[in-house]
Amino acid sequence: MSNPINSSILEIEGIITTAVERLMENGDLPQIDLPEFKVEIPNDRTHGDFAVNIAMICAREFKMAPRKIAEMIIATADLDGSNFDKIDVAGPGFINLTLNPRWFGEVIATVIENGREYGKTNLGQGKRVLVEFVSANPTGPMHIGNARGGAMGDCLAGVLSLAGYDVDREFYINDAGNQIERFATSLEVRYLQIYKGDSIQMPEDAYMGDDIKEHAQNFSKQFGDKFVESDSETRRNALIEYALPININQLQEHLRKYRIEYDCWFKESILHENGEVDRVIKLLKEKGYTYEKEDALWFKATEFGLDKDYVLVRSNGLVTYVVPDIAYHYNKLVVRGYDKAINILGADHHGYSARLKAAIKALGIDDNRLDIVLMQMVRLMRDGELVKASKRTGKSITLSTLLEEVPIDAARFFFNMREANTHFDFDLGLAVEESSNNPVYYVQYAHARICSIISALDSEGIKARELSPSQLSILTMEEERELIRHIAMLPSEVDESAKAYDPSRITRYLLELATLFHKFYTACRVKVDDEDLMSARLQLIVATRAVIENLLTMMKIDAPESM
Repeated sequence: MSNPINSSILEIEGIITTAVERLMENGDLPQIDLPEFKVEIPNDRTHGDFAVNIAMICAREFKMAPRKIAEMIIATADLDGSNFDKIDVAGPGFINLTLNPRWFGEVIATVIENGREYGKTNLGQGKRVLVEFVSANPTGPMHIGNARGGAMGDCLAGVLSLAGYDVDREFYINDAGNQIERFATSLEVRYLQIYKGDSIQMPEDAYMGDDIKEHAQNFSKQFGDKFVESDSETRRNALIEYALPININQLQEHLRKYRIEYDCWFKESILHENGEVDRVIKLLKEKGYTYEKEDALWFKATEFGLDKDYVLVRSNGLVTYVVPDIAYHYNKLVVRGYDKAINILGADHHGYSARLKAAIKALGIDDNRLDIVLMQMVRLMRDGELVKASKRTGKSITLSTLLEEVPIDAARFFFNMREANTHFDFDLGLAVEESSNNPVYYVQYAHARICSIISALDSEGIKARELSPSQLSILTMEEERELIRHIAMLPSEVDESAKAYDPSRITRYLLELATLFHKFYTACRVKVDDEDLMSARLQLIVATRAVIENLLTMMKIDAPESM
């Protein structure tokens, strides 16, 4: 898999290391164990395409001024046959290298050759990763936090796939526990109120939404008063069996509309039914990490760096909410054997995350195999004002109502414009604006403009033809080279995005790519009298289009050919 930037860095490391070793062999420099040094891309490209700091970090051991060391290295360095045509010293001793024109041609040729494969890397080496995201309680509609988590989790899974991981997406259905009991209570009261009036009061902690009333009314239409006089357990079970599948189906429907397809919808109830909840309690007992106090079973969390221990099984014999989650992650990492489990969770799960990782470690599992991405809150804004209700319904905005107000492309792009750990203001007005102010429109317009140029040339019988790197090396204008440099950065950007679990790096990359293309378009006409130059520029925009399309496709955002 091609990575022009990494290949260049490796080549520089070889050139510099060989030069220093030659100087040491000749006695010009004292013999030392060469430390690691950095090859970086400088902000100011007038000094070169890459900068090396070896002279600074070796100055003390060589007992020589960094600039003197650097001058000796560049006098010895051999650039013959390399991708570099210039090496010099800057400032106190930075060694700068400048790429030769052929390198730029090779980047374009590589993108054209690789097509849809360009940008893929082998960072993950096929390791199996499970990304769990959204996992909203099936007791009501998905909120805006779920909308951000959905877009972010899905794009993170896409980035990891590009980086060479074997990725599965999973939704964890909390169909057991306290929230289901509250759901049952809420449904039961609303159902009984239909027949007995407001003499039946809703508990303060019940779900008060209109969706609960709607379920109760529809249940009543189907079953009438059949369950009014039933015992509470029978009535509650009947209501749950009716309403829960409807809610789960709605979750699936709304997420599919959001272009999210999960590989697995995993039910919490399975962990209770197949004994895995009991199994993790037994394992923790056997490993000596539990004790009994006040008729409850406690986990020795303080042995794993937490401030206090916590309860696993209450005095009434019921497990706490964290136990099924421990069993669930044991299932992910041991039963199903994923190399890595990644969870996208709200920032309010900070303490929960530490508890979960401590229990995983207690079970003998490397807790580094579980990574938790904490996501900050979203605020919806319109005309600089905070928005809490849908224009159409007047009710709080859910994922479903958001997608009625803004295009799916905009939602998916906007929610990936900031790192997970930052608060995000979603501008509803900007999301529907068809102008360069709208980030996703700006990127899509770059793609559409390229398609338009290619189509116009094609109508005149001018088609992109295969060119060698040498033929493409005639692209020497700075706007051309900046665009090519950025295209070359994609595989490295994919790797960095995957390492940081940060798909916002991809949206920033796309925005910069669109900006560089528009600068190129302003400064460099594609249709010119010089046929060789025209052909080279045509190949450059074909390569640019491929990169935009590859990344938008990964993000499940349309790449329109006209706008």
